[in-house]
Amino acid sequence: MGYTPSIIIVTRQTRLEGLRNRWGTLGQAKFRLATSRAIADAASDLESADPKNLTSKTAISRFIGRKKVVKKASLPKTSTQADFDEYINEDSIYKGAVEKLASEFMRLGFPVKTIDRSYVSNYDFGLAGIVVVIGQDGLVANVAKYVGDVPIVAVNPDPQRFDGILLPFRVDQALDAVNETLMGKSKLKQLTLAEAQLNDGQRLLAFNDFFIGAASHVSARYVLSIDNSSESQSSSGVIVSTGAGSTGWISSVFNMTSGVAKFLGGEIHAPAPMPWDLRELQWAVREPFQSRTSQVEMVAGRISDHSVLVIESLMPDQGVIFSDGIEADFLPFASGSVVRILVSKQFATLVIQ
Repeated sequence: MGYTPSIIIVTRQTRLEGLRNRWGTLGQAKFRLATSRAIADAASDLESADPKNLTSKTAISRFIGRKKVVKKASLPKTSTQADFDEYINEDSIYKGAVEKLASEFMRLGFPVKTIDRSYVSNYDFGLAGIVVVIGQDGLVANVAKYVGDVPIVAVNPDPQRFDGILLPFRVDQALDAVNETLMGKSKLKQLTLAEAQLNDGQRLLAFNDFFIGAASHVSARYVLSIDNSSESQSSSGVIVSTGAGSTGWISSVFNMTSGVAKFLGGEIHAPAPMPWDLRELQWAVREPFQSRTSQVEMVAGRISDHSVLVIESLMPDQGVIFSDGIEADFLPFASGSVVRILVSKQFATLVIQ
């Protein structure tokens, strides 16, 4: 028995919604922003004042006086009002784009469902014919690893605000892109994903990168192995990047290495970004520490389509593995855990122009 594929629209919370959720109402959020701005201005006034003429009593008086002004004012300062208007404008444009696309997609005759990105990791995309992601760029990375081989149409709802490196379609182009994809006529590009496999059977994918290390600001302890070489390490963690992520977090590690080399008189240059469909991964160790029990020879490399990076945790607690910067979506990585990092057989399928 056949089924009708669904069009799934994935959205995100706007900054204005975040303020409302934090403070309860928009009025309270506006007041909190105004209060924070006034306190910051008062602190700036105190810093710029002549210490000879500023006693502790006058300092306290100015600070309290500034707070009273905010409480009595009917509106916050102009700069705070402008900031809040920016939140409102951004929210209006984004929600307008979502409503417009949902209405247009209904005309195609397929079921249309809108879900927030917080539900993506638990959503069953098995009956989806296409997934429409309404940006920013990071939302594409968050969604791509959960949808399987379902094609993704990534839409930039606000080109004046968002760069849209992963968002090739404007709102006025999305309907045609979705229609052509459902008819099998669109151009598709398969992007390489990274995969983490724990020895207890848990699995996690990454669109941009993995972080393997400690959950807090303590040293990560582990044994790293690849291509018949192995060493015990203590570091700030290991980053493993796909081609899509090669201009992101891992590039900062390479840039730091290049900068230190220049300071020491060397001419080492950071590697060029990798193609997004290249069947390879890059890895780098952050701040490796050499001691009697930890080595620093194996600090960077590549994982080919036929090799595996193996890391065994030596951390009794606080060890984690998370992908694409989402710390809430993680695998525990305590002592006894062994993870295999490899090029995934699963791809992210993006619709391109």
